[in-house]
Amino acid sequence: MKLKGRWYITLYGAENEVKEYREGNNVIATAGVSALVEFLRAATSGPTTNTFRYVAVGSGTAAEAATDLALADELARHTATVSALSAGIYRLTATFVCGTATGAISEYGTFDSSAAGTLLNRDVEAVVNKGANDDLVVTTEITFT
Repeated sequence: MKLKGRWYITLYGAENEVKEYREGNNVIATAGVSALVEFLRAATSGPTTNTFRYVAVGSGTAAEAATDLALADELARHTATVSALSAGIYRLTATFVCGTATGAISEYGTFDSSAAGTLLNRDVEAVVNKGANDDLVVTTEITFT
């Protein structure tokens, strides 16, 4: 089984107009794969709860690598809405409302904790400048193939 990830980032202005849109592929972190394996192993012996539901944004620009453990320069983290689009696709959507994560956003990651935790995936894209009155919607999809 392989994991493949994709990110979709939409920046909305104060009048709810789309100011910027980005999408791109990400790198699945080795530590994240190990954590998923452990999650599945634990699920066979009793009830378990998926904790990979936190999306973080940052201003780091270093390229993604499978050995990444965190974002290079995290600005904010938010609990995402989790959904399954179809068999094998896991989707997380987080909205960073006005006043949150303001600045030059260039990196995105999924974690299993609201602070620190294990990185599942990371993406670096061209900078999206989020103003104080802007909302940023970040969506990631992990496809199991």
